[in-house]
Amino acid sequence: MDYVLQLRELIGHRPIMMVGAAVLVVDKQNRLLLMKRSDSGCWGPPGGAVEPGEKVENAAKRETLEETDLEICDMSLFGVFSGPELYYKYPNGDEIYNVTIIYMSGNWRGDVKINDEHTEWHWFEVGQIPEDISPPIRPVIEQFKLTFSKYAV
Repeated sequence: MDYVLQLRELIGHRPIMMVGAAVLVVDKQNRLLLMKRSDSGCWGPPGGAVEPGEKVENAAKRETLEETDLEICDMSLFGVFSGPELYYKYPNGDEIYNVTIIYMSGNWRGDVKINDEHTEWHWFEVGQIPEDISPPIRPVIEQFKLTFSKYAV
């Protein structure tokens, strides 16, 4: 059983601090890979919770592989995001305050195949990123848009 589920058994839906890792996967046209979550219907990049004792970099690569079947070869730090705007209440009532370490990678292998955490995936040009982004990832996507808007057609 994973760490967060063990915590939830003890504390229920009360707010917890969670460290997460995600990868902004971009293709050669600087399009961003986003997936639609099956629980909320919102879009976001591959990512998830860092397990106790796990290196954040390894968590980012693991989550990307689990959620997309893509192997990240190289990645660089995009940013660390925290604060009240990263609070989230899941549809099941669980509350979290996220501290999320975001990486970026244009160097990956494989073909996208999503798991049951998502219902669909798509490569988005910067100007075409949908509005229905998962709330705790919105600040990340806004920073991505600012950073890469110069590449938008």
